[in-house]
Amino acid sequence: MMAGLIIRPFMESDLEALGNYCLPIEQAIYTSLPLNVIEDFRKDKYNLPMVIYLDEDLIGCFALYTDKAGNQYTSNENAILLKSFSLDLRHQKKGLAFKALKVLPDMIKLSHPDKDEIILTVHHSNVPAINLYKKAGFIDKGYRFNGEEGEEFIFHFALD
Repeated sequence: MMAGLIIRPFMESDLEALGNYCLPIEQAIYTSLPLNVIEDFRKDKYNLPMVIYLDEDLIGCFALYTDKAGNQYTSNENAILLKSFSLDLRHQKKGLAFKALKVLPDMIKLSHPDKDEIILTVHHSNVPAINLYKKAGFIDKGYRFNGEEGEEFIFHFALD
């Protein structure tokens, strides 16, 4: 992993930092606020909220969804769903999201050895995220999903 960049499961001690998380309103249609990710986790045991730290600063948040029956975007029961990936506004445009996505596959292989693919959805108009996911090695195989806010692209990353 990159020096200072740590991805780990959410802990209650992260709540204060998540309360100070800064996400611009224009990004709100693309992702969930971290506190909402945590609230969803409390309702569903298959949601695993994760945090991204750079040194002592909480800079990002996402969830991994592990239910084999609940992944509506693929028939692959060994896929893990990456949900609500975001970086605090104060840490965007520094290459940190890319670095986090590059270490994510190895982390998932260690923590979920039964998984062979990462799936995520991205809103068709979220060009910066689309470019980021492609740069990080995610593949758009042409699958689409009609989400609440419009068309979503389904991206895949094979875990070898």
